[in-house]
Amino acid sequence: MAFLQAREVSFRYPEQTEWAVQQLSFTINKGDFVVIMGASGSGKSTLLRLLKTEVAPHGERTGTFFYKGRLLTDYAADTLAQDIGMVFQDPENQIVMDNVMEELVFGLENLQYSTSIMQKKVAEMVHYFGLEGLLNRKTYELSGGQKQLINLAAVLLMEPKLLLLDEPTAQLDPVAAKQFIAFLRQMNEELGLTILLVEHRLEEVLPLADHVILMDQGSARQQGSPRALAEAMSIEQFKAYLPAATALALTFSPRSALSVLPLTIKEGKRWLRQQTVRQKPLARKVEVKEKAPVLQATSLDFQYERNGIKLLNQLSFTVYEGESFSIVGGNGSGKSTLLKVLAQVLNPQRGRVFIRGRRVKQPDPTLIGYLPQNPKLFFLEETVMKEMEHAASLGAEEERQERMDYFLEVFELSPLKEHHPYDLSGGEQQKLALACLLLKNPVLLLIDEPTKGLDPETKKHLLHLFQRINKEGVTIITVTHDIEFAARLSSRCGILFQGQLTAIADPDTLFKGNAFYTTAINRLTRNEEVAEVLTLEEAEQTWAIDTP
Repeated sequence: MAFLQAREVSFRYPEQTEWAVQQLSFTINKGDFVVIMGASGSGKSTLLRLLKTEVAPHGERTGTFFYKGRLLTDYAADTLAQDIGMVFQDPENQIVMDNVMEELVFGLENLQYSTSIMQKKVAEMVHYFGLEGLLNRKTYELSGGQKQLINLAAVLLMEPKLLLLDEPTAQLDPVAAKQFIAFLRQMNEELGLTILLVEHRLEEVLPLADHVILMDQGSARQQGSPRALAEAMSIEQFKAYLPAATALALTFSPRSALSVLPLTIKEGKRWLRQQTVRQKPLARKVEVKEKAPVLQATSLDFQYERNGIKLLNQLSFTVYEGESFSIVGGNGSGKSTLLKVLAQVLNPQRGRVFIRGRRVKQPDPTLIGYLPQNPKLFFLEETVMKEMEHAASLGAEEERQERMDYFLEVFELSPLKEHHPYDLSGGEQQKLALACLLLKNPVLLLIDEPTKGLDPETKKHLLHLFQRINKEGVTIITVTHDIEFAARLSSRCGILFQGQLTAIADPDTLFKGNAFYTTAINRLTRNEEVAEVLTLEEAEQTWAIDTP
């Protein structure tokens, strides 16, 4: 008997002609680890919400779901609430209490567990996740990544039989993401927890999967084992989704020359050792420090409470015209807080912020474009088109329609013009918010997790767009956990640690040699008989491999 089954499920939102999910069928066995992948807006998040009946979207639905041999709709609401747990894409949507401890026990209290059992469960979970330092914190003080860890812990305390996760690592730093996935693996292998994971980062999760579903325009374009999916994705349309090891091998070898497609870093290393790599010189990046400063931050101090943690401690740095500067660091280190201080959303206790030599004391959207982690906070209008028209009205009037049409096309928002921004997927909301920011022609962009929720193809579009506006003189500061994106985009990067930006350097200097804060390609080339590279593009530029 199948544990979970979908039979020709279709769904569309009210007043929409296109189906968000259409004719979707799959079978999942008990204890399976299933990875669901696909472009932003392909129906992944909608599918998970349809399975979680308490948050199922309103609209027209056909087809059926079966859970443990019975119609999903036949189960009592309280049974499904405990049996099927979900970690949402946006952690803000899941937090309900003001205090971390209250958040953790909220579900257990609703199930009327005794105090002694709740204490036992919470103690074990808190210790495993290393949450001891957060227990007495206010939830509004937490970073997005910390909130996501709290959400996962709270869901797992309910002991679900089926766990649905919608891009849970999108706001986790590289170390926390590895720990998070390792924990999922342990829960799956040792406790038999069935997992449906929507994820764009495939390096860590693909080797764990029993079954992979590739969604495209609401349908299951391909499904099967990870290796079978890698074969299917080797066609041009889906190459961007391939794991680093697979993409590297296919870049230098035709498929016919590979007996087995490498999926993991270990398999990629094995393939690399069989190659004879000749090295070519790599042109050095242009030094940016000769350009005029755009942003100068001097001696910034900030803490949320008088006796609280000092997140910024005498922090000073300078960013130059046309530069792309990336800030990385652990969850809760103060990265998002720093952006808010630079944007004047928060006022520092000490220190100053200067833009082009002029001190900034209040937000100015034509000077600084700021996008927070949660793009929903950005939206004011009822449709995508009205949102963009509002953004364009605050900027230059010349070529307004042309610019709106350009960004609608670049971010693939044209089919969504009449949708409400809240009805978009997380990735689509991110694209809309970025388009609106760029319509205002700011001097400086401050963007918190720009690639969160974006599929690999959209990331490539975003990278090219950022590179283009860099050349046009727009300076970009990003906070990101996406080391691959930072390595490709940035002229310089810095790690926020103990309230200060440390080790500011170009990506090569900062990321090569790291164990966690580096790229998959770099880990693959580490300790091999080739010069280390950070990106696939760098390998293409510097390597010559003779194909037999």
